[in-house]
Amino acid sequence: MASGLLKTLRRDLIDDAFAFRPLPRAGTDGPLVRLLPRGIRRRAGWAPHAVVGAMAAIAFATTAVTQASFLGDPGRLFAALLATVPVLMTLVRPIAAWWAAVAVTMVLGLLDGPSLTWPWTPGSFVAYIAVMVLVTLRTGPRVAAWMWTLTVTFGLVFTFMIGNRYGATFGPMLVVSAIALALASSIQVRRHAKAEVSAQQEVTAVERDRRTLLEERTTIARELHDVVAHHMSVVAIQAEAAPYRVKNPPPELEAAFVTIRENAVAALTELRRVLGVVRSADYEAPDAPQPTLASLDGLLANVREAGLSVDKMVTGSVRELPQGVELSAYRIIQEALSNTLRHAPGATAGVEVSYVLGGLGIRVVNGAPTGDVRPSPGAGHGITGMRERVAMLEGEMTAGETAAGGYEVAVFIPVRSRTESRDEPVEAAQ
Repeated sequence: MASGLLKTLRRDLIDDAFAFRPLPRAGTDGPLVRLLPRGIRRRAGWAPHAVVGAMAAIAFATTAVTQASFLGDPGRLFAALLATVPVLMTLVRPIAAWWAAVAVTMVLGLLDGPSLTWPWTPGSFVAYIAVMVLVTLRTGPRVAAWMWTLTVTFGLVFTFMIGNRYGATFGPMLVVSAIALALASSIQVRRHAKAEVSAQQEVTAVERDRRTLLEERTTIARELHDVVAHHMSVVAIQAEAAPYRVKNPPPELEAAFVTIRENAVAALTELRRVLGVVRSADYEAPDAPQPTLASLDGLLANVREAGLSVDKMVTGSVRELPQGVELSAYRIIQEALSNTLRHAPGATAGVEVSYVLGGLGIRVVNGAPTGDVRPSPGAGHGITGMRERVAMLEGEMTAGETAAGGYEVAVFIPVRSRTESRDEPVEAAQ
């Protein structure tokens, strides 16, 4: 046990005692700091350094006023400057600052001469307490316990060697240092616990975002599985029926259609096997086809029944798009309107669908919330899902507040023409 204590003492106060550990700047995002003017807020990070400087100034003034020296005024000035050295050292080398405070205590005691203020003169008393508090705030309760224990040992040895008559400040140092270190340790423990809670909250937020992302991708995979499975089933059926539509088809054509059907069935089987893992145990495939932009009027009618005033505008030449694009566009509009209902009660919304050359444009914008109904809190999962759908289709999306206090979601999904889609496999094969 004694060996373990000595190892702890050596690790805390001896090993790397002179290591360079600059005092970091404080954060400027606290609730009290936000109340300060902007110019002062920028310099609020230097508040810990200013506190150390103030403590050094107090130690200097106390020593200059109370220190007695046989060297006269130059000696008092030297003693005052010497008392500030350990306090300022806590800015860069906190452990070494405490050892310097012990040495300064003995030097100031020698300069003071035999008196009833040994071993700590008033100036060294203030500087010593300041150093112990600052070191505790920078290290922790264990280092504080070691400093207090060695301080008690130093005081007892000095009292027994010199006599009780010259150890008058040992008792006050024992009590005041214990109270100061207890307060500093509680502050440091609370700060450390708060930092751990913040770190845990950050980790939890990251894990929650990751889980949300996986859930959104799972939902998209489920929906696209039904879309792709439908197309593969159609390919298999048409390949099986195609030879019967041609009179006396050549054997090569029949063999080609048989191969197409077999490959389509095999692909459909593998698709169900791979994407089946994303289905939960209680998942049921929808009986109706997946919604498309043709079902948008029904969605807007349901939203209006929920109390949201929404207008629709369609520009460009309406045309049939790939089913995956239609489904994603429908889901994006659905989620954007749901966010409006939750976060902007009483606001009006507008949906704009633009069929442009080379793709599909979607814009959903709502005004600022009105009335006495408070917006419901959200975790931002809807925006995550929309971004995942857009990224899957290699599109672009912007979302943010408008100048009027509302919110806008703008999406562009590129859509290749049928000629480009038909020629791409040929180019890849070549």
